[in-house]
Amino acid sequence: MKYLSLGQQKFLFVLALFILAIIFFRFYYHPIPYPSEKLDREIVVEVLGEVRKPGTYVFKNPPTLTGAIEKSGGLKNPGLIDRMYSSEILETGTQVNVYINSPGETKIKLGRMEANKLLVFSISLDLNRVSVEDLCLIPGVGETLAHDIVDYRERRRGFRSVEELRNVKGIGEKKYESIKNYFALKK
Repeated sequence: MKYLSLGQQKFLFVLALFILAIIFFRFYYHPIPYPSEKLDREIVVEVLGEVRKPGTYVFKNPPTLTGAIEKSGGLKNPGLIDRMYSSEILETGTQVNVYINSPGETKIKLGRMEANKLLVFSISLDLNRVSVEDLCLIPGVGETLAHDIVDYRERRRGFRSVEELRNVKGIGEKKYESIKNYFALKK
């Protein structure tokens, strides 16, 4: 029986490693996207209240208010939606609450989804509005650091940029790099 030469054995070994690397990256390696990295192309809207299928919906393009209500199965009771709101374009992280004010009159309240839902969908939290409890949901932010962030925000009357987090006591360069993608400044 003939054996493979040392050069052929090395070639086969390198080829096997290359094939294993391809298999690993194709089937097993899935990096976790940071907020604002991958999912910002998809628009996430939560529809609650007097609709047939309340829930959270994902859109490829920014939906109108009417489009979000239609995707949630429409209104439970026929009613008119104020034309002023019906064509409003919704941004990611919007919460639409539909309720009946009086028979035939539908009211809509627009707000922001809860922080835990925003984080699930990798949507950035508004640094100037986030609460201590919501800050504690972020990996690496404990209660003490959350209080320090809110105290700094109140003393300075808000953050002007996310980079300003570096000025908060307890946030060094390493901590800043690990949490910066969880925040944005909203209008």
